[in-house]
Amino acid sequence: MLRLHDYWRSSACYRVRIALALKEVAYESVAINLLAGEQAGEVNSAANPQKLIPALILDDGTALTQSLAIIDWLDATWPEPRLIPADPLPRARALAMALTIAAEVHPLTNLRVQQRLASQFAADQEAKDEWYRHWVAEGLAALEAMAGEQPFLGGDTPGIADLCLVPQMYNARRFRVPLEAFPTLVAIDARAAALAPFVAAHPDRLKPAG
Repeated sequence: MLRLHDYWRSSACYRVRIALALKEVAYESVAINLLAGEQAGEVNSAANPQKLIPALILDDGTALTQSLAIIDWLDATWPEPRLIPADPLPRARALAMALTIAAEVHPLTNLRVQQRLASQFAADQEAKDEWYRHWVAEGLAALEAMAGEQPFLGGDTPGIADLCLVPQMYNARRFRVPLEAFPTLVAIDARAAALAPFVAAHPDRLKPAG
């Protein structure tokens, strides 16, 4: 069985959980506590030299890393439902929207950047939160302009961009990012959140007790 190195509130892991749920692929979750630094421990660093999560461990022990690369592999291995279009132009557009979050917003706002802001620049929590809100709002503004009039960023059904959007919207609400300027994204997020695979992948279902 596939094993996913996972943390309940990691947006990158959240993306992969949604993809697995949409494709109805069974897997075992291996909890990696980011706040305790377990991503740098022996178990995870053996799978991922970057000492990041997620990592998807295949049956033969091969480790796949980077959430979008994992989703691409899942799409090639379990083609339905398709998450990345096959046609070149729709594919480019879908990846551009996904990367607006995964490559532009997420790297500037993830845990290790937040920790560096504190350790190098003595940023307090409010300063870190304001940094987060700035970059998230900038990315969502771009994505709002890129979104079309279809039910999802992926068209009539969710695609890879929606898998990036939903975790980002979850985190945006955690950090009190105003969302009034992004009505299209709010509506898309609400539609996706009502679907069973998105419900199954939600962080609240994995939140540790206590």
